[in-house]
Amino acid sequence: MQTWMILLLWLMYLGLTANLQLSNLVVGLLIAVTLTAFLHPDPLRVDVRQAPGAAWSLARYVVVVAKDVIQGGIQVARLVLDPKLPVKPGVIAIPSGSESEWATALSAHAITLSPGAMVIEIGEHGMMYTHTLDTTHADESIAEMQRLRRDLLEKILPEE
Repeated sequence: MQTWMILLLWLMYLGLTANLQLSNLVVGLLIAVTLTAFLHPDPLRVDVRQAPGAAWSLARYVVVVAKDVIQGGIQVARLVLDPKLPVKPGVIAIPSGSESEWATALSAHAITLSPGAMVIEIGEHGMMYTHTLDTTHADESIAEMQRLRRDLLEKILPEE
């Protein structure tokens, strides 16, 4: 089992419940073990040689997502402040381009974090159907951002 994940989930549970009675400690531990078994049944393989590159890619990924959130916020603010701006809302399909379910899920999360875009469904082969407030140039810009996120996530996440 993933001891670190069990410990993290257990501590989160205890922090949220703020109850350190023996019965709550046991229940929290059982919940953490069960969630870990369902969320991550295979042991996580960590290659120490790839850790520095993964850490650098993680830092870049955080910056990329933060930049995307800020740009999306500015775009939505412009639309709210000037309702006369032309808006063409719609749903676009964005291929995740990754075989990893974790990378696809994290990409969908990053897209949804950005104001003005929301992944509404992940279809077969990782196709992310995304609602955007303005589809005028969204296809190209979101697809380019997805390629960057995919490349970074492939360096961060171990191969499955």
